Amino acid sequence: MPPRPTWLQTLKVYQESATLRMLLLGFSAGLPLLLVLGTLSFRLREAGIDRTTIGYLSWVGLAYAFKWAWAPLVDRLPLPLLQRWLGWRRSWLVLSQVVIAAGLAGMGLCDPRDGLEPLVWCALVVAFGSATQDIALDAFRIESAGAERQAALAAAYQTGYRLAMIWAGAGVLWVAARFEMGSGGYQQAAWQMAYWVMALSMAPGLITVLLSPEPARREVTPARNLATWLREALVAPFADFVQRHRWQAALILGLIAVYRISDVVMGIMANPFYVDMGYSKDEVAAVTKVFGVIMTLVGAFIGGVLAMRLGVMRVLMLGAVLSAASNLLFAWLGTRGHDLHALVWVISADNLSSGIASAAFIAYLSSLTNIQYSATQYALFSSMMLLAPKWLAGFSGRFVDLYGYEHFFIATACLGLPVLLLIALAKRFTHT
Repeated sequence: MPPRPTWLQTLKVYQESATLRMLLLGFSAGLPLLLVLGTLSFRLREAGIDRTTIGYLSWVGLAYAFKWAWAPLVDRLPLPLLQRWLGWRRSWLVLSQVVIAAGLAGMGLCDPRDGLEPLVWCALVVAFGSATQDIALDAFRIESAGAERQAALAAAYQTGYRLAMIWAGAGVLWVAARFEMGSGGYQQAAWQMAYWVMALSMAPGLITVLLSPEPARREVTPARNLATWLREALVAPFADFVQRHRWQAALILGLIAVYRISDVVMGIMANPFYVDMGYSKDEVAAVTKVFGVIMTLVGAFIGGVLAMRLGVMRVLMLGAVLSAASNLLFAWLGTRGHDLHALVWVISADNLSSGIASAAFIAYLSSLTNIQYSATQYALFSSMMLLAPKWLAGFSGRFVDLYGYEHFFIATACLGLPVLLLIALAKRFTHT
């Protein structure tokens, strides 16, 4: 067994170029998510769209849950012209980032008061592009360093990801507020400019890809026929996972499927909750921008360091407990009315717990992959992570309409209880 690294050696990992690249690429990955889910729900609620409809529209995010279906194409299909210029992983990253930026610009042009269909189609374009970027980026990250560096890369990736979510959450509200003319009511021009700024915010990730080296990858022997290609691209990655983990594969997949269920289901109604509680765009943006950034950085850093020092499974358990507890804080916030100080505490705790949980979870998923099938296998894991939560989240608006916000937040916290049991079982069969 290799010796445990010293604290100084552990911290120096965060200065390596591969880790710093993951910070910027994590930003590119995290930017689109809220713009087609969380922040979009704030925009739709302000435009007068009912909560039940907002909940159902969150199913746009199911594109992320089915990305395993086209992950084999990203893993094994070269892009003509781009592949010669940029290499395998970087060509897919550039294509997906351009698609995301175009979709965000289109979302800015659509006014939800004139009909939701054009906005939904643009959101689907963003979600599809974002899911494709995730497939290529996860493979890029896993192939950029050995297993001993994955926790640090995951922490840097998650830090960038969470910073992007804050920019796409707080930043877009702040930008929209700056372009408002007068006060009160939904203003399409302000939201249009905000989404165009978000489209331009994909530039740092695009530049990082263009300046990054293509990671070394195994040579793929050309398939003799279509049947052979399909078997190697679609069947082999999943068969490899089952063969390596045998009966434990079902336990692992079950844990992956529900680990983030509390956060995902709750997150859809968070912004409508802020609107209905009377918080302004500036208030939500200011609290998230300051305290959210600080606690996200602290959480991701703590999660990465603890995972390397104490083991991933222990930090997974800690993250699961904290995630469920932070949802109970939202239930408490619902009893406070318009209380800005309480909002600060709740958002701080939520970002801290999410940063810890996400850093450990990404490291756990990365440890499960075989580098021969990194894109396809990681896409399977991250898709399973979202499928059940995002499907269930579609009913969140209906639940709130029937039972209110307090009961909703308590119910989402209870969804996290089975996770603790699954982590305890999985820990018995792993040494990570």
